Amino acid sequence: MTKSSECTRRAFLRLGLGIAAGTPILFSESCGSSVNSTPPTPAAFKVAIVACKDYGSSVQPALAQAFSLLGGIGSLVDGKTVTVKINLTNDGTFENQFGLPPGESFITNGATAIALASLLFQNGAHMVRFVDSVGFLSPLSAILTMAQWDVNTLLGVGNVELENTRNLGSGTSYVQLNVPGGGYLFSYFELNHCYQDTDVFISMAKLKQHLTAGVTLSTKCVFGSTPNSLYGTDAVSENAVGYRGRLHGNGTPGWNSDPPPGARTDVTPTADAGARIPRIVADISGARPVHIAIIDGITSMSGGEGPWAPTAAFVTPGVIIVGLNPIATDAVGVAVMGYPDPQATRGTAPFQTCDNHLLLAEQAGVGTADLSEIDVLGMSIAQAMYPYPT
Repeated sequence: MTKSSECTRRAFLRLGLGIAAGTPILFSESCGSSVNSTPPTPAAFKVAIVACKDYGSSVQPALAQAFSLLGGIGSLVDGKTVTVKINLTNDGTFENQFGLPPGESFITNGATAIALASLLFQNGAHMVRFVDSVGFLSPLSAILTMAQWDVNTLLGVGNVELENTRNLGSGTSYVQLNVPGGGYLFSYFELNHCYQDTDVFISMAKLKQHLTAGVTLSTKCVFGSTPNSLYGTDAVSENAVGYRGRLHGNGTPGWNSDPPPGARTDVTPTADAGARIPRIVADISGARPVHIAIIDGITSMSGGEGPWAPTAAFVTPGVIIVGLNPIATDAVGVAVMGYPDPQATRGTAPFQTCDNHLLLAEQAGVGTADLSEIDVLGMSIAQAMYPYPT
């Protein structure tokens, strides 16, 4: 028996005993890491909404205003390593959409990254690392150049590192991050070292709908941290670049092959991607907690997460949404998109064809999607609202 399988077996035995006793269980350090798994406090449920109309000189002041409304970030990042998970979803290219660079519609914009890095260093950050698991053999610097980022300016801001976390990357082994409580479909994930070797973790997303998950904001963004080498269609291989079809299921129940690392052996996932993806998103949101959630709604797209969406359209909400808890931040984002109930169940927009990953994560103790429990600062939801089409 391998160390990981023995670890998982023992963890499930403890989980069963804990459930019988009515006691919440967190996996122990001997079975991998539980990264900052302390349940969030109500103080974390603060979300700032600030106006920002373009990707010019107004981006950094807008982010600074949001951080100020939240009470500042100096105490969080001073002297620390900060890792920023960006969103580089693509269909093999980063072509202009709607006559504009991709960062203005479906991926993280390089200007927001430069502004964020500048503010993090101004607040004392020791190092800032930008990461994503992207299906290219190229290093992240080359991928960002393809995506029309100004990479030289970003690297010139300070002690900045870039890593494509689709495989081991600069690490020598994968890290195991446990899902508190055992998870819906996964009890742990094996990820690139960057997701553990950090003091602060930031998710930097776009304000978008999603064809499978309803919306893709700061919580769904972290789903993209899973390495292609272990969770992709051509896993297991360090040269794997295939998308995460093993997680989506491709319309087949189970895992289509050997279960990916961390998959619960006592649960067979349905063929319905609208049920399995939200649960995996909820699981990974517990395994790799987000300390600062940033949603770029300066400009974006509706209709889905990328240009392959059949009803994709350019939108201009003109806001940045920032919070200290991803579930609360995304709940505000959902409301800004014109959907009144971020806790909506399947069948209600924007979750017409899927389960609500925010609600699932809330039920797992990751945060709250209840707007009445969230302190919205700056612009009100009503002032910021930009209804997306259903």
